[in-house]
Amino acid sequence: MRPEGVALVTGASRGIGRAVATELARRGFDVVATMRDPKAGADLAGMRVERLDVDDPASIHLPAGLRVLVNNAATESDYLPVEHIPMTLWRTLFETNVFGLIEVTRRAIPLMRQAGGGVICNITSSSLFAPMPFYAAYRAGKAAVGAIGESLRAELAPFGIRVLEVMPGPIATDMLAASNRLPEAAEHAPYRAMAERVLELRQGVESASTSPADAAVAIVDAICDDDAPLRVGCDAMSVAMLDHWRTVDDESNMAGLLAAFQPD
Repeated sequence: MRPEGVALVTGASRGIGRAVATELARRGFDVVATMRDPKAGADLAGMRVERLDVDDPASIHLPAGLRVLVNNAATESDYLPVEHIPMTLWRTLFETNVFGLIEVTRRAIPLMRQAGGGVICNITSSSLFAPMPFYAAYRAGKAAVGAIGESLRAELAPFGIRVLEVMPGPIATDMLAASNRLPEAAEHAPYRAMAERVLELRQGVESASTSPADAAVAIVDAICDDDAPLRVGCDAMSVAMLDHWRTVDDESNMAGLLAAFQPD
């Protein structure tokens, strides 16, 4: 697609969302950068900054002429084993990462259809390629978004609306920095050794991370590329993981990873 028309990004106050909003504006889109607190975007130049909280339907106001929607807003939680994840935590994560995304998307579709088509870009995670212990609630929400995107791809193709799933690896954001900790699963004795192993494997990830600005270039390239596949990476690690996932069967892909997470 040509870099023109209105593009809206959720969760644009920081990290990937902020970088993507900036890159979309640089390419020539009329960008609406949305976030819970617009004060966080006071220094964003060349775009409109508006309040949008995906958990608050009353705050969701989408512009006419919408051509690009980037569903980036998301939240994380404590890293716990499934048996110890409170149901309230599951509901909180799904409220933002799944139901909030659905609410924004369902409102965007008629606007994009009226505009003659466009792109819905959902930001998920390359963690979907690995059986990450203690990430079940977060990964489940992202997997749900992936499944929604597959159905949307079929439903919206007749209207010229393309669906894209970006699956970032380690991007140098606040979220990545906050993940460098012993998982809360360590508080539960049967899981402590595995939690320590997860932290051990986590060390050094920053050295392999990609800047949000570089990731944003790859994301906007995919948005503008009408021949881009449904799923794309935006950094070296996610591209490699995606390429590997496409060439091996599920059991072969998981076998080595399952072994890696086992404590010595």
